[in-house]
Amino acid sequence: MRKIIVSNLVSVDGFFEGTNKELDWFVVEEEFFEYAREVLNSVDTILFGRVTYQMMASYWPNATDDDAVITHKMNHLNKIVFSKTLKQVDWNNSKLVKGNLAKEVTKMRQQPGKDIVIFGSGNIVSQLTKSGLIDEYRLVVNPVILGEGNPLFKGLHKKIGLKLLRTKTLNSGVVILYYAPEKNKR
Repeated sequence: MRKIIVSNLVSVDGFFEGTNKELDWFVVEEEFFEYAREVLNSVDTILFGRVTYQMMASYWPNATDDDAVITHKMNHLNKIVFSKTLKQVDWNNSKLVKGNLAKEVTKMRQQPGKDIVIFGSGNIVSQLTKSGLIDEYRLVVNPVILGEGNPLFKGLHKKIGLKLLRTKTLNSGVVILYYAPEKNKR
């Protein structure tokens, strides 16, 4: 069965973007790019919500100053976009899905292929967390406290236990935390 992996940059206080959706606090350097290449090489599909999809689709097709492997992967991997308001998606290998998120992701997990990753897309992450469909959380904790912003997890009304799988500390001070939900606490 394919795993659903969340891989998101977050602040120490748990925000994945600032109050005005700013991402200028992300620490991205060669060790981060190594991590990103590793993630992108291990998956064949990226899940997006509308907002993250539109941001990514406006950037990656014309990206010239980033890592060539990452740019190629972002432009050529399959992309599934969950949106009730978009009429179409036109970024290479993108498919628009308007159906029930949990049902669609459950079907995707059963299909053959590599793992599936979610970047950004806080609403998707929260909904799939509530449904117990996230297999692994990779939180890329940046050495910054934002004080306010958009939290990665919204609307969760019960505790979800996590088991630490491993950690990786980058020279920049970024720490990547790898967690899996504790099955007996779901």
